[in-house]
Amino acid sequence: MVEANGDELAELESLDNGKPLKLAKVVDVPETVAHFRHFAGWPERVYGDVLPVHQDGMLCYTRKEPVGVCGQIIPWNFSLLMASWKLAPALAAGCTTVLKPAEQTPLSALRLGELALEAGIPPGVVNVVTGDGETGAALVDHEGVDKLAFTGSTEVGREIGSKAGRSLKRLTLELGGKSPNIILPDADLDAAVKGSFQAIYFNTGQACNAGSRLFVQRDQFDDVVSALADRAGKTRVGPGLDPATQLGPVVSAEQRQRVLSYIDAGRDQGAELVVGGGSAVVGGGPSLESDGGYFVEPTVFTATDDSLKVAREEIFGPVLVAIPYESLEEVAARANDTDYGLAAGVWTRSLTNAHRLASLLKAGSVYVNCWGEVDPGAPFGGYKASGVGREHGREGLEAYLETKTVWAKLG
Repeated sequence: MVEANGDELAELESLDNGKPLKLAKVVDVPETVAHFRHFAGWPERVYGDVLPVHQDGMLCYTRKEPVGVCGQIIPWNFSLLMASWKLAPALAAGCTTVLKPAEQTPLSALRLGELALEAGIPPGVVNVVTGDGETGAALVDHEGVDKLAFTGSTEVGREIGSKAGRSLKRLTLELGGKSPNIILPDADLDAAVKGSFQAIYFNTGQACNAGSRLFVQRDQFDDVVSALADRAGKTRVGPGLDPATQLGPVVSAEQRQRVLSYIDAGRDQGAELVVGGGSAVVGGGPSLESDGGYFVEPTVFTATDDSLKVAREEIFGPVLVAIPYESLEEVAARANDTDYGLAAGVWTRSLTNAHRLASLLKAGSVYVNCWGEVDPGAPFGGYKASGVGREHGREGLEAYLETKTVWAKLG
């Protein structure tokens, strides 16, 4: 049903979020389909074990049972896709769900709820409730909810985690990031520049695993920054429904102001602005700041001080901070010097260095000569303040299951 209604769902995502329609068609919709198809194969693989216990005459086995009613809260950057990340494993595990989309982007989730009914999922199994933070808080606090799943900011995740801890509800959190992307001296620089550009500007930088901190060896630093700035300056910013658009708006006036305030902080604290740095001028006309367009120029800073706000805090917009380094050991330590640990990237031709850094970097996902790869079967989640638990694959399914141990005396 999602596939058959893909054009409609993609348009709803573009209208709600502002992302380019072509992006929604090639990423959001197909990956949503992939997640439902992947987890549709899991129900017949949910089974327990017979355990060889020490007691004579005793049968001991485990059962995997649904955790119960799940409260699921999703963000505005990938509303349709995040709904599938939450709903698919919950349904495969046999749970019922109450899904709350972000108040900025409810349309695709509501349509998905309608499609669930049309597909034959019984009424009351998938419930979509719209509203703002108060609605989310009511869902978190409700005594009828057994498990919470949240994707969003670390700040809100801490609040939800605190409440879940007091009520002892099961919990998974997929939170923020300030992900390091490292270009080693032996990398294919053309591929690294292209990949690093996509790592930060994909979905207008509104991705939890955006490669927002770029580390480049000092001898190559100027060349890489110049190439990225050239790409950024040529990127076409515009409305999501315009086929020529490469970078859409940010989601709201509030989010644009947040991004611009970080850009101002970068200037004030001494980071060097290389390109961008303001509200984008669209279509050769005046800035749309006054007439409803939430456009931000793709922006590149350079810095040497890792303590700057733009180098430490999640911006969630099209802002890259490039930082020079000298040695592999140094860059690994600086990459890990963050509260977050969602993703990290390495560009290199050396298998030794690739796997060495993959072991050193404290991140839930490490991308080698690529960025942002996701598969329904590959676990996704973060270290440290980037979350609790994992989504996707067996780990994602087990978050929706309880293990019951049964002891039966024979004879």
